Amino acid sequence: MTLSTISALSPLDGRYAARLSALRPLMSEQGYMHRRVQVEVCWFIALSDAGFAEFKPLSPGARTYLLGLVKNFSEPDALAIKEIEKTTNHDVKAVEYWIKSKFEARPELRAASEFVHFACTSEDINNTSHALQLKYAREQVLLPALDAVITRMREMAHSYADVPMLSRTHGQTASPTTVGKEIANVVVRLAAARERVAAVRLLGKMNGAVGNYNAHLAAWPDFDWEAFSRKVVETPEPLGLGLTFQPYSIQIEPHDYMAELFDAVARANTILVDWARDVWGYIGLGYFKQRLRDGEIGSSTMPHKVNPIDFENAEGNLGLSNALLRHLSEKLPVSRWQRDLTDSTVLRNMGVALGYAVLAYHSMGIGLAKLELNREALDADLDQAWEVLAEPIQTVMRRYGVQGAYEKLKEVTRGKTVRAEDLHALIRSLEIPAAERERLLAMTPGSYAGKAAELARRA
Repeated sequence: MTLSTISALSPLDGRYAARLSALRPLMSEQGYMHRRVQVEVCWFIALSDAGFAEFKPLSPGARTYLLGLVKNFSEPDALAIKEIEKTTNHDVKAVEYWIKSKFEARPELRAASEFVHFACTSEDINNTSHALQLKYAREQVLLPALDAVITRMREMAHSYADVPMLSRTHGQTASPTTVGKEIANVVVRLAAARERVAAVRLLGKMNGAVGNYNAHLAAWPDFDWEAFSRKVVETPEPLGLGLTFQPYSIQIEPHDYMAELFDAVARANTILVDWARDVWGYIGLGYFKQRLRDGEIGSSTMPHKVNPIDFENAEGNLGLSNALLRHLSEKLPVSRWQRDLTDSTVLRNMGVALGYAVLAYHSMGIGLAKLELNREALDADLDQAWEVLAEPIQTVMRRYGVQGAYEKLKEVTRGKTVRAEDLHALIRSLEIPAAERERLLAMTPGSYAGKAAELARRA
């Protein structure tokens, strides 16, 4: 079978391939190889500048050539590395051999070729490569996709700040709010979650087979290898990796920062699951209509229907993303003794976990763009819910010392269809200041929304 989007095992590379084109070069195996080449090249150039008599500083031409291997890394390069791996059966060693193969026509580099991967364990290359993958995926794909959802929802919160809406607590009619305020609630939560995702420091270690610089010190016992490693890890790209240095590790970087990052993404996803379910319900109530593109089908048998499929797809894919993210965050910080290999295969699924999140954000954006507010449905719902004014009436009664305020309103409203005239009759009978009676008589379910509009505009 020829591999194509129609034969792909994962829908991320099949049905939804086009939606994830920005993530694929970063989180695929090719993206992983690209970052391994970057780490090896940075380490190699840094060694040449360390002051060792055995490895003189590289010429400007050699440096430019090496950085070009990183900048111009392509699919044919990745395939060449895979071909070498068929012999080595070791992916990092294949990268090392590929880099050395690029030295053949350059005597200066060929003479220094044994300093490629010098004193490194594979995990020195892998952990920093994973951090770089996550760095670029977060900066270039994940956060921009999440920001697009937040921006659209913030616009909606402001646009609908003054549009009254009946609340439902426990599924029952409750004090009115505004459409904008309910969206603003999500915006504020989501923006806070987004900042937690952005704030996680991405760590890298380059300290050898068990984290003690054993091989490094065997070669140069008097050299400050820890300071050197820190410099390589923390120096900005392209001559460094632009990460945060991890000074303590076993063979693998402990992955606690990964767990923190994946938990932060999962929290943002959970907020969006909450919103997807709510907006699904609002569509069901008729508060929102959905626009269809020409030729688009809502239901295969019921022509009138426009199903909220974008929000349903978002919810489903957010669930898949969180299932993987939570496994990653629980599994990755656990390793037997100084190293076992269970993290290696799991880490290859980071792109899958983030891919389902990005796919969900895309679906959410499509769904939000289709929404049209239905004022008639909102107003009709409010007009059938005069019972919600029992709250302000009894609160004003309490202010002026009317005894049994709550109980009197309960008798008028609970289990009954409440009409405006029923409440107005009660209000007129109250022994409260005339101005307060008039204020209550002027109140409608739609006008009883507190600071909702102000809060929505502030989000």
